[in-house]
Amino acid sequence: MKLSVNSAEVFAATGGREFDKSLPAVVFIHGAGFDHSTWALHTRWFAHHGFGVLAPDLPGHGRSAGPSLSSIAEMADWTAALLEAAGVAKAHLIGHSMGSLISLETAARHPDKVSALSLIGTAATMTVGPDLLKAAEVNSQDANDMVSIWGLGFNAELGGSLAPGLWMHGGAQAVLRSCEPGVLFRDLSACNAYANALQAAASVTVPTTLILGEKDMMTPAKAGRTLAAAIPHAKTVVVPGAGHMIMAERPDELLAALRG
Repeated sequence: MKLSVNSAEVFAATGGREFDKSLPAVVFIHGAGFDHSTWALHTRWFAHHGFGVLAPDLPGHGRSAGPSLSSIAEMADWTAALLEAAGVAKAHLIGHSMGSLISLETAARHPDKVSALSLIGTAATMTVGPDLLKAAEVNSQDANDMVSIWGLGFNAELGGSLAPGLWMHGGAQAVLRSCEPGVLFRDLSACNAYANALQAAASVTVPTTLILGEKDMMTPAKAGRTLAAAIPHAKTVVVPGAGHMIMAERPDELLAALRG
């Protein structure tokens, strides 16, 4: 599906069914350097079970026109504009990593547009190491290596994909390599600079679930629990053995948590 958001063309996957704005809306927001393909399984389930699904490529990512945005606040305002463009009054926002910060900030800045939050692989702060930032700034393959190696859990090192014939590291790196120069660096810089998570969390009034990987090296579960404690009545689900890329590593457990 193509939309015009802030006068730029945006692509959004709809889970294999035509988007119906009269249904309860669910919007999936991907993480730094990734795109809508992150959500292939999960968008399909929701689209075939009574929901209107949008999984947009953020500006400058995947099939959406650029330039990419430089702050979480800009991305949150863009998300609100996406909902307007799609004719959606309110949506359940599901965000992974950077997408979780965007979802949280959208709920704080545009509370009338958010009906629920699911925050995956999230934390109160998402500090990015200087080596990763430096590699991303010069568009080095080292940045893609660091993101995929640190982001995927132990089973991915052993070819642990649940889909026969697929390679989790290779798939992640293929998406990261498809980014235009500078996109991953701007994404990581936006995460590194974002300091409003706890303040935004305190203002959340909608049902919120945090879904954390037990073995996450990028946003450790302990850091996720700190954020959960700041959100009134938040529910926390820890996925055993999962790293940061829960969508690929533990797709069924993640779907169960999202459905719950």
